[in-house]
Amino acid sequence: MKPFYPPVLAALLLPTLATSAPFVSTITLPTPRTTTPTPAEGSLAGTVLTDTGEPLPGATVFIKGSFIGTSTDQFGKFTLNASFEKGPVTLAVSYVGYDTREVVLDAPQLTINVALPPSATLLNETVVSASRIEENILRAPVTIEKISTRQIERITTPEVLSGLGQLKGLDVSSASMLFTSVSTRGFNTAKSERVVQMVDYMDTQLPSLNLSPGNLVGIPELDMESIEIIHGPASALYGSNALSGVILFNSKDPFVYEGLSVRLRGGERDLLDGQIRYAKKLTDKLAIKINASAFRADDWVANNMDAVRTSVNPAGSPLGYSAVNRYGDYNYSFNAGIPGTHPELAGRTAYMPGFTEKELLVNDTNTSSYRAQGAISYLLRDDLKLTVEAKHAEGTSTYQNVSRFRVKGLGTNQYRAELKSGKGFLRLYSTEDFTGNSYELNQLGNLIQESPTAEGGSLSYVQQHYGVYNAAYTQARRAGQPMDAALAIAQKAADATQLQTSDPRFALLRTTISEDGQPGRGAKAYFNSFLNDVSGQRSFHLSDAGTDLTVGAAYREYRLGSKGLLFADKDGKRIRNYEYGAYSQLTQTLLDERLKLALAGRVDEFKNFKPAFSPRAAVVYSLGKDKQHNFRASYGQAFRSPSQTEQYLYNDIRSGVLIGNVGNGFQGYNLNLFRSPQLLAAAQTNPAVLQPYEYNINSLNLERVNTVEVGYKGALISNLYADVSYFRSRYNDFIGAQTFVGNLDGSRPTPQQLATGYSSAYSDQSKPTRVLYAYYNNNQQVRTQGVTAGMTYYIRKAFNLTGNYSLNVLDRSNLPEGFQTFFNTPKHKYNVGANGQIGNLSYSVNYRWVQGHLQEMPFATGSIGDYKTTDAYLGYTVPKLGSTFQAGVSNAFNTNNVQLFGGPQVGRLAYLGLRFDVK
Repeated sequence: MKPFYPPVLAALLLPTLATSAPFVSTITLPTPRTTTPTPAEGSLAGTVLTDTGEPLPGATVFIKGSFIGTSTDQFGKFTLNASFEKGPVTLAVSYVGYDTREVVLDAPQLTINVALPPSATLLNETVVSASRIEENILRAPVTIEKISTRQIERITTPEVLSGLGQLKGLDVSSASMLFTSVSTRGFNTAKSERVVQMVDYMDTQLPSLNLSPGNLVGIPELDMESIEIIHGPASALYGSNALSGVILFNSKDPFVYEGLSVRLRGGERDLLDGQIRYAKKLTDKLAIKINASAFRADDWVANNMDAVRTSVNPAGSPLGYSAVNRYGDYNYSFNAGIPGTHPELAGRTAYMPGFTEKELLVNDTNTSSYRAQGAISYLLRDDLKLTVEAKHAEGTSTYQNVSRFRVKGLGTNQYRAELKSGKGFLRLYSTEDFTGNSYELNQLGNLIQESPTAEGGSLSYVQQHYGVYNAAYTQARRAGQPMDAALAIAQKAADATQLQTSDPRFALLRTTISEDGQPGRGAKAYFNSFLNDVSGQRSFHLSDAGTDLTVGAAYREYRLGSKGLLFADKDGKRIRNYEYGAYSQLTQTLLDERLKLALAGRVDEFKNFKPAFSPRAAVVYSLGKDKQHNFRASYGQAFRSPSQTEQYLYNDIRSGVLIGNVGNGFQGYNLNLFRSPQLLAAAQTNPAVLQPYEYNINSLNLERVNTVEVGYKGALISNLYADVSYFRSRYNDFIGAQTFVGNLDGSRPTPQQLATGYSSAYSDQSKPTRVLYAYYNNNQQVRTQGVTAGMTYYIRKAFNLTGNYSLNVLDRSNLPEGFQTFFNTPKHKYNVGANGQIGNLSYSVNYRWVQGHLQEMPFATGSIGDYKTTDAYLGYTVPKLGSTFQAGVSNAFNTNNVQLFGGPQVGRLAYLGLRFDVK
């Protein structure tokens, strides 16, 4: 029975696969004398070796123009079924760092030996992310990195993304062991909202928050074929949020990478890590793949006791202070209007001691990740593949944004169906996120302090602290104590009234509040949203003169749900949001394919914003006999659409409302107004006195960037590879947030509303006038520039040297004094390393240094110091056992570096492991 599929899809997808192999030699093997079971089909078998006769495990062998392929086992051997119905078959044999060879066969053969010589230009790799079509990495029009399977195996950090800091131009920030943010070209954050992260072109973001939680819900390293990283703007082909780049994880094809693989690791901090992958070709047309992983370790815990910049009192003050990683260090001001308040305390601000992160987590400092995935692939034709997959992932870790969040059981369910040929694809996927039992630490600490000191009582811990402080101070002064001594006595007495973590009531309150999702009453986070995405692409070869066209389109729909606890979906109906776009790219090669021109553009439409156009123009010119010197230049524009929370947030925490901004904007008043009650009283008869304090913001728009880039990639001399780039960018309409007093409907409060609100501190949830925290676009243009330079010297297989340097410069010449850019990026950083293979022994070592810099985060602002880390890997393979014994360490010298202000000190993590592969 012939497979059935729509004629339109057949017309789009069936043309023969194009093969892009820049360094290819072709040999024709003589027809063997052996016979085969049928005249049309038979097995192919052989060995892939180096030119010195060593086997190459993991080399790929494809039938050119099809998806039929395999990879070599630990002895370099392969088997493959091929059809000779249409004449000779061409095998494309490739391996990273070696020239690709094509072998032409007229009939089945079981003794094929293919020797691959080292690549003259060191890089025969192809990438698919730069232009969304296959091309040689040397001639990609933008700055791009590719990490191979071998390199991934040598990453020793607990989370693969944190290991990408070894690459030039990449900034990584670890909020905890498994929650890592990645950025390129500045403006690093704790949530990677300007870099699109994808697995097989499926976005890994949480639909509710538009953030990618590192690889917490990604795919296991055992199933990673490669990682590709685009630096800089990529909206011309990827649309929304590819403002600063793209990270694409490519998984292993079950047709190519068959067999059973198991990886087990154990080490410091009670690390236990297990991964398993099984792939099998059930028939020549049908293959399956199953992945599963489990990770558990004792997480790093943040413990910065420095005073935050917004603290009224400095660290060590006898009135207390607000510390970076202390939660519930509740502040209050002594009010002269309250009877009995000592006049010397009036107007002063005191802080409760609060709780450290470790105290609030109690014994819950473990981090974990559990992932499971299954996929079925079917070849409708040799060059047309259908894949269906399902994936479940969840994890426990700590996340940082406006606060520190303990995420427990946070995860996603994801489903994909894809029809793919060498000329195009049609892809549908759906992602559902869920929160598990996650909660916010700031809210948890504050709500414990606001709780009554006894069940059913009316006196809270805050009120008790206030009363005891005032009474103790008054008594000390009456006893003749000087002011400083009286303050210290009062602080000691008041702090002693705070609920102790050893008290059973603390455990009760902590559990009750952390499991309550009602804002203002509990700290539990809740959301459950869906992202549905459908996209298609088709490539056309317009002429033999080197003209090619790629066109594509995508539609994306969000269905946001939070039961009114995060979004404005209080009616119980999911909020629907959508965006869609279309793109095209025209490429032309000239001058014997030495000159490559590329012009791309994309138009996106949104429910809440005006359409956006993202162009990119690039040129690549290749010099040298083997085109080993490649110069590139490009100009591109990109954008970021506001996140779903920035658009639809509605979180009433009683003391204020965190609110999205996609309506008509907001009109209100600056908080400085409320320092003078007399001014509010005067406004009742003369509203004009309020005008200097008016605050207005328009509804949100897109963030935008324009970037010019030039670069070089190639082999400077034999075995010395370099990749250098310079960029200059202009950013507009950065999205920030501001606190002010306004009406929930966006209108400006009347003087009467202000007076009513002031008396109740704007905490009355039934009143329209509240303290609001809303998002807005800053109209200040920000300019940056930078340089990245990387070099690799392939001395011999046993010893290779690597090094890179990155420079990022923020231009402050046009910025107002004190303007916050949230650049959060070191000016200088570098890596130096070595790697190689000696027989069955492989190794790598890398030293990274990062300059200290200012970090302006929503959670806290401050400077982190210089930090350095040394990572090392050692593996010994026993081919007969199909096993590799592994040892690795990240931050070997335990330098306790802080990558994120308010984040933990990241220490050493060493492990021993075993990898087992059976093909």
